[in-house]
Amino acid sequence: MRRFYREVEIAGAGGSHRVLLDGVPVRTAAKRDLALPTAALAVAIAAEWRDQGEIVQPASMPLTRLASTAQDRLPGMRAAAIAELIGYADTDLLCYRAAAPVDLALRQQQAWQPLLDWAAGSHGARLVVTTAIVPVAQPAAAVRALRAAVEALDDWSLVGLHGATTAVGSLILGLALLEGRIDAGQAFAASLLDELFEIERWGEDAEAERRHATLRRDLEAAATFLDALARGRA
Repeated sequence: MRRFYREVEIAGAGGSHRVLLDGVPVRTAAKRDLALPTAALAVAIAAEWRDQGEIVQPASMPLTRLASTAQDRLPGMRAAAIAELIGYADTDLLCYRAAAPVDLALRQQQAWQPLLDWAAGSHGARLVVTTAIVPVAQPAAAVRALRAAVEALDDWSLVGLHGATTAVGSLILGLALLEGRIDAGQAFAASLLDELFEIERWGEDAEAERRHATLRRDLEAAATFLDALARGRA
């Protein structure tokens, strides 16, 4: 659609901030005024709208989309979102290692094991590592600990965590991003470690480049969203 506004401003205080387009609040997909929990998130979303050209491109506004999802959909889909996230506990990327080549196995150990150790220390979730293809059952206590960490999140943080986790295929990477243990670039590198290893050997094709660019964009959006929430609540 064509750009229909000139000025982008921010209004509100406390736990409810709005982005105004020529004085009119941005609305969610469900036609509600978008009420943002932190000023930092309002600033980031206002920048998305301010940066639009003559044609408004919704695909270039991932923060607006995440915020709309948090306000419109999460209250009714919270249980399903949590269940989907916990489903990654038994199939978490970081737990499935290569037996060979040795160079790849060593990279996985160096990049992934510190994050699993962090999850064990920070959340009491000690996950089992395997080189088998068949999924391994994780300890029930570890899964319960991860569930507790996810259930403690509000709807807004849960949306950001969901976006990050589903992008990278790892709840541990998602939680590490949420809690500032890693940044978007580190999450990207960790999630694509195997592919990047192969690219070093054989090169990258155009399709992989496009897929990687999409993943990087999604991770950066989730990281910005989570950071804006955290800074506003600090």
